[in-house]
Formats: sequence, structure tokens, C-alpha cells
Amino acid sequence: MEKKYHVYALGNALVDTEVEVTDEFLTRLDLSKGLMTLVDEARQQELVAALAGEAEPHKHTCGGSACNTVVAARHFGGRGYYACKVAADDTGDFFVRDLQAAGVDTNMTGTREDGVSGKCLVMITPDAERTMHTFLGISQSVGEQELDEDAIAASEFVYLEGYLVSSDSARAAAVRLRQLAEKHGVRTSLTFSDPAMVQFFRDGLAEMLGDGVDLLFCNEAEALGYTDTDSPQAALEALKPLCRALVMTRGAEGALIWDGERVHQVDATPVKAIDTNGAGDMFAGAYLYALTHGHDHATAGRLAAAASSRLVTEFGPRLPAEAHLEVRKQVLGE
Repeated sequence: MEKKYHVYALGNALVDTEVEVTDEFLTRLDLSKGLMTLVDEARQQELVAALAGEAEPHKHTCGGSACNTVVAARHFGGRGYYACKVAADDTGDFFVRDLQAAGVDTNMTGTREDGVSGKCLVMITPDAERTMHTFLGISQSVGEQELDEDAIAASEFVYLEGYLVSSDSARAAAVRLRQLAEKHGVRTSLTFSDPAMVQFFRDGLAEMLGDGVDLLFCNEAEALGYTDTDSPQAALEALKPLCRALVMTRGAEGALIWDGERVHQVDATPVKAIDTNGAGDMFAGAYLYALTHGHDHATAGRLAAAASSRLVTEFGPRLPAEAHLEVRKQVLGE
């Protein structure tokens, strides 16, 4: 029987604001380039004020890593559900409207709690690197109460966002989501999300992984950090016991994919990158779409690499809906 959803994801709900900055700006404000840093609301406002004289925002979108992934899978032709938490404020209203406009179902359509919804400031330097400062707001309290067991059981894959590891309630919800998926025979996937999560919350990520997931997503820096190895191949071998399949993205070097039996090298399309924000999210969304539509891991990797390469040539963590269909036709011929 066909499942209602191809991907059910749990993650932070953030409204992203993206701006172009110089390296000098990052240095002046003592910002850690290339990482996601959690900040309080006062620090977020301080950065917004500092940016006022520097640059105009490119765009506002409903975001959060796993949110971008589910929206990408949806635009390729899949069906998705996003479990998250936003407040009863203007930011939360914007988030839900934007998510629904993308055709993704969510638990946030009813009455929402008072509070402040999460926001992420994404700063892009001329080398296309993204530096993020995130105020989680009410998203930090996302918990097991946000999960919908019926929707989980009606999904082909669940997707856990590594960023959840920084909050006790969110980490517990991620563990519970994995357990519910296993109970209902739903495949599980997890992304490490960011080198900072691996560096500071390794034990929590191990808790989220449990006895292993069906599919693990990471980039090379995260893989090396988690396994304390010095080569992608050594990291891949060390990660194999934690999963039944593995995707390691390597930027311009493409990706290494282990399908449970063989390792595949997927080449990246040579492009001039202007913004790498969301590239890993797009990769995961395209990959999950392909796997849930009858394609093997190698083919999923080719679609994901093509989609990510297309994404980094323009600003923002999302492609226009029609661009997904162009990439799908180009790679899959459908």
C-alpha cells in the first residue's frame, strides 16, 4: 500500500534572513566563519543592527535544515510532513504560510503557544561560505508532544536533524521519533547537520543514532570530526557500524556513497558557487526523493549532486519549484 508521506522530518523551525557580508565584517564582530552558532535574542538584534549599514537582506524563507530538505523532496514530486514548533507571532505565521505554500503538511496548523519564533541570520561571504547565527526561540522547546505517530507510521522515511541535539527536549523527541519509526517499520535517516554539533554534542548524536539508522548523511568535516580520523575513506569505514547506508558530501569533490555493499563516487558538477547555504539540505531532499521513488543509491546521488550544484549558483537555501523538475528530467529522464 502506498504511504501518505515519503518523508516525515523533525527539526528546528526558523525564518531565515540571508545577507551578503565581507570577511572583514565577520572578523570585526568576532564571528566563527562557516559554522552555525546559537545566540540569544539580544545578540541576534545586535548583529541585525550591525548589518543595517552593511547590506540588504536577499530573502526571507521558512527554514531550518530539515525543513529545507522536506521542501526540496516535495518540489521534486514527493509528499512531506514537517514536525516543528513556532509561536503565535508574526514570524510563526509567516513560517506556517510559507511551508503550506510549498505543499508540506505540519503539526503547526492549530493553536500555537505564545512566545517568540526562531530566526536564523545567514551571512554569505564572497567565497560562497555561509556563517549562521541562530536564535532558536520557542523552537528550542520542541519535544515529543510535537510528534504525530499516525503520520510517522504513514511515512516511508523519517529524517532527524542533527541540530536538535543541542536541546534536551528536542534530542529526546528525535530519539522517540526514531523509536516510533522502528516500531512501524519506517526507514530512518539522520544528518549530523554541522561540524559544531559533532564537536560539542557528540554523545547526544550517538544517542540519536541509537543502534544505527538506515541512512546517515554527513559532510566530510563532520565525518572526520565524529570519527577522529584523517581521511574520508577511514571516516567512512568508521561510520559503517552506525548505519546501513551512508552519504558523505565533499563539496567540489562530489560525494562518497556506501549503499550497504558498495562504495560509489559521485562527481560534483563544476559550477561557480556564490552561496553554499542549504546545499546539504538540498542534497538530502533530492536523495530521499529518489530513494522513495524506486531509484538506487548511486542514482539518488547523481540527482542530489546535480540539485546541489544548481542550488549553489544562486542565493538562498531553496530552488524555485520548477527548477527541481528541470533537474529531475535532466538526471532521471522523468
